[in-house]
Amino acid sequence: MSQLAKIPVTIVTGFLGAGKTTLIRHLMANPQGKRLAVLVNEFGTLGVDGAILKSCADANCPAENIVELANGCICCTVAEDFIPTIEALLALPTKPDHILIETSGLALPKPLLKAFDWPAIRSKITVDGVITLADAEAVAAGTFAPEDHPASLNASAHEHETPLSEVFEDQISCADIVLLTKADLAGPEGLAAARAAIVPELPRALPILEITGGVIDPRVILGLNAAAEDGLDARPSHHDGEEEHEHEDFDSATIALPEITDPEALKAAIIRLAHEQKILRVKGYVAVAGKPMRLLVQAVGARVSTQFDSPWGSAPRLSRLVVIAEHDHIDEAAIRAVLEG
Repeated sequence: MSQLAKIPVTIVTGFLGAGKTTLIRHLMANPQGKRLAVLVNEFGTLGVDGAILKSCADANCPAENIVELANGCICCTVAEDFIPTIEALLALPTKPDHILIETSGLALPKPLLKAFDWPAIRSKITVDGVITLADAEAVAAGTFAPEDHPASLNASAHEHETPLSEVFEDQISCADIVLLTKADLAGPEGLAAARAAIVPELPRALPILEITGGVIDPRVILGLNAAAEDGLDARPSHHDGEEEHEHEDFDSATIALPEITDPEALKAAIIRLAHEQKILRVKGYVAVAGKPMRLLVQAVGARVSTQFDSPWGSAPRLSRLVVIAEHDHIDEAAIRAVLEG
């Protein structure tokens, strides 16, 4: 790469639990001869995705090339967090050939695109493409649909955007490619329903591709040369015209738990949280009695998965879960009561 060439940046966005980290792990494992750097953003205070990605570090993407920003969305903290982090990645002894940014699941991509016009970085990097992931099963189930008010005389006028639908639509509208994830769980009918829900939200014709397990040929989504920061008008947002935006509709809590003996009971408690307290996302690490390895817990709504991912080693056996939901549904005491059973 010449000194004058801009380093391409791919923004990987999508709602909570859509599979962004899984996709980036796949890209790290298949770098196509490129030296990668990764910036991963977490909404909650507990960093889980960064730890997962650092466990996959290798010569093409060493640990020092993987940076995590927790407790907020980089779309809201451009000057404080995003610009300095990008500058640090560009100052690495060996510059990356390509930078991957994993936004938080609640991030709005367009404010982040605007940041690429900052004087400190605009001559050094460019947005190669915005890849928006959509959980096909969740989309098909209507999770992100606007609320409908049947009493209205005009069906198109009586739709009311929810916090979930606004974030989802902004992420879709900013895309260069949409990936329908977890295609195996959605099945043919679910995939068809998800496409039918997404197509009307697209501001222009875009590829919609189906993937499972984050697996896709990297050449399909890297090297798009979109220069997306130069095409903001083609990427409408619910927040166009606003100088600032907030994520006050959503909140998170980090719950510390004692060592557990029954992972299945914990999974049942998380499912209960999804149904009774409308919890959107749960993730973290848990200590299980008699087990030397950490139990990685990942939940999207009532869909819960667990796996032992790495030894605790000399690290304290601290069980912590970050729980994310709409603001009015975060009751830390009630959440803790269910998790502790």
